[in-house]
Amino acid sequence: MKLIKNIQSIAKNVILHEAIALQNLVERIDDEFEKCVYAILNSGGRVVVSGIGKSAIVGQKIVATLNSTGTPALFMHAADAIHGDLGMIQDNDVVLVLSKSGDTPEIKVLVPLLKRTGVPIIAMVSNTDSYLAQHAQFILNAYAPNEADSHNLAPTTSTTVSMALGDALAISLLETRGFTRQDFAKFHPGGALGKRLYLKVCDIYPNNTLPIVDENATLKQVIMEITSKRLGVTAVNNAKGEMAGIITDGDLRRMLNQHSGEELLHLKACDIMTASPICVDPEDFAVKALEIMQSKSITHVVVVEGKIVKGFVHLHDLLREGLV
Repeated sequence: MKLIKNIQSIAKNVILHEAIALQNLVERIDDEFEKCVYAILNSGGRVVVSGIGKSAIVGQKIVATLNSTGTPALFMHAADAIHGDLGMIQDNDVVLVLSKSGDTPEIKVLVPLLKRTGVPIIAMVSNTDSYLAQHAQFILNAYAPNEADSHNLAPTTSTTVSMALGDALAISLLETRGFTRQDFAKFHPGGALGKRLYLKVCDIYPNNTLPIVDENATLKQVIMEITSKRLGVTAVNNAKGEMAGIITDGDLRRMLNQHSGEELLHLKACDIMTASPICVDPEDFAVKALEIMQSKSITHVVVVEGKIVKGFVHLHDLLREGLV
């Protein structure tokens, strides 16, 4: 069946409609919003988020964002609250209730029960004259005059506004708490994002073999060391056991192009090596090693502590860790 209306035009109108609603939301970030932030900060407890229908789904997303940014939160479905879930609320918690109208039957049953607990109630509503707003201590104004569909029925613009307001609340709490990248890493230990924030070079290089030759090693010894350790590189130490340089597969190929015959028999590691190679410290983050490899178009970096070679980090190591 062929649609008469222009599909691209419909989609663009939806996005523009929601964008305008978000732009208007900026004007409603006021002292009341700030009071909500401080109410949560000063509570010392958790944010218990509740709602029903699409508001419940938005509420679950807000809970996830709060938890991942340093504000303990949990979700309590409005319908389940009256069947025992109110027991999850503790004395020092704050309850955030989401409802577009603020006048649904479930909300009218829930609010008096919440008030009995004595915890502060924050209402995220589109209608600030609603039952929920009138009985809350704080209001987050999520006003959305119309939904994005032509019938003004499907929860679209209203849920977008609520989602954005929840993000604004979470990030305001994050910034006010002084939440750092290291704090963020504690809550995101899995996946590439978390590893970029906490994985260090010392977590990787011990898993690799450590190819090392003396600076007076013969060409054959160099080739055997690189081949046996299978990293495509070897470190070169001086007489003090300190790093003098490295030799890569590429260095060997360039050497073979430049020398031939009898010359090859007299070459030593110190004649082939690259002195002062790019190094990383064991305590450097692995992402630093990755950035070096990408910027220099190389596949490995040597790990040095002081002047002592500790190991190598190869691009394949970072690929396995999911950093690339």
